[in-house]
Amino acid sequence: MGLWGIRRQNTMWGDEAVTYQLAQREPSQIWHTVQQVDLVHALHYAVMHVVFDLFGAGLLSLRLPSVLAMSVAASGVGLLGLRLVGPRAGILAGLVFALLPQVQKYAQEGRSYAMVCALVAWATYALVADVPRRDRWRWALYGLTMLLACLLHEFAVLALVAHGVTLIISRTPKRVRRAWGVTAICVVVGLLPLVVVSAGQSEQVSWIDGPVRPYPLLVGVAVGLVCARAPLRSGGPVSVAALALPILVLPGALLLTVSVIKPLFVDRYVLFSDIGVALLLGAWLDHVRRLPRYTPAVYVGVVAALAALVPSSLSLRTPQSRSNDATAIGAAVREKGRPGDGLVYLAGRHRILAASNPEDTRHLTDLALAQGPVESNTLAGVELPARDIAARMMQFHRIVTVRMAREDSLPDPQEKAKTDTLRRHFREYATTRVNGARITVHVQDHGPLPKAAALPTANNTPSGRNGYYRPAA
Repeated sequence: MGLWGIRRQNTMWGDEAVTYQLAQREPSQIWHTVQQVDLVHALHYAVMHVVFDLFGAGLLSLRLPSVLAMSVAASGVGLLGLRLVGPRAGILAGLVFALLPQVQKYAQEGRSYAMVCALVAWATYALVADVPRRDRWRWALYGLTMLLACLLHEFAVLALVAHGVTLIISRTPKRVRRAWGVTAICVVVGLLPLVVVSAGQSEQVSWIDGPVRPYPLLVGVAVGLVCARAPLRSGGPVSVAALALPILVLPGALLLTVSVIKPLFVDRYVLFSDIGVALLLGAWLDHVRRLPRYTPAVYVGVVAALAALVPSSLSLRTPQSRSNDATAIGAAVREKGRPGDGLVYLAGRHRILAASNPEDTRHLTDLALAQGPVESNTLAGVELPARDIAARMMQFHRIVTVRMAREDSLPDPQEKAKTDTLRRHFREYATTRVNGARITVHVQDHGPLPKAAALPTANNTPSGRNGYYRPAA
């Protein structure tokens, strides 16, 4: 399922573009960059840097680790079903997991979410295996796996909470709860430095202005609750419902609760909740299969469900399934721009969207850029002061602008200087709309002002090649 349409028509969306560009930097550059921004994804960038070193940078090497990770997650779900219910339930749970739309989506994404899901699935399996045993190394393995998941993405710690609730409602012996408590404390202590430092980078999630698409999670919770009402078989001290319901309900519920104070909920942050719905559906299908009078209805229902998944599976493999298309944005900039034109990003933080293919902007002059992303150890580079940006814009007859479709006006003085200069001195000549962005050519009403000798005229000048701009004294 992951290999089917993995290239997504040779397109890449914004978050993947960040991974693609950062993973190609040297390890020291990655480290210096995450000190300023995106520390929460530092481990993933390091892993992808190794992948790119071994196999080269490209769409396949960007996404194959997620495909493999989600396959590992599916095997973990299958083994959980086997241990908790039986072999048929395990097979069904693993197959259901692989077919879930959210799983299909993030199995083909060059981000950390599939890896987190795989680690949480196997940590959950280690937890279930630890309950009837006293081996300390098993708890150490569980703790190490959970810590790796949390270091890949902090919100994986919510699965740790769900595991604790599972042990409590399963009435496991005190020694088991005590061992889990010690392990959980070790995981939290190991995660604490990342939490403290990344808290200072909270502007990275400022784009979340409310709950973002909670509907897949809510549907999964509703399906899981219905399945849990059936008398599902259980073959050990932990029942399938006691394990699956907390991991399905609690992470999303906790994140939604926190979002009342500060918006943080995004469905992919709790992707591992799909482990719970897959286990419950697999156990429920196994239960219904053993009721002869319902067998024909089950087969009809399964066929209908598979048929209903086809449109979703097809749409997930198109560029339109993501909120933007960095490849299309770069291609539109190249198509609209002429050699020597100016280039302005509204806002500057979106510069990374058109930087995946340097050929798209090679012949244009980035008018606001003072220092490039690599040299400044940032995602989108460092921009000039507002006055210098306006002065540079006035020296160009044509300027190509890139504006995100949902971008609001920013109070930043540099962004204000860009929009004010365009409004007062330029008129729109042509606009192209692509998935997630508008690329507009602006033409100056009057001839451009003479260019100062110290101003670079294109990105391929000596100063532009290194990403630096030195204004005239």
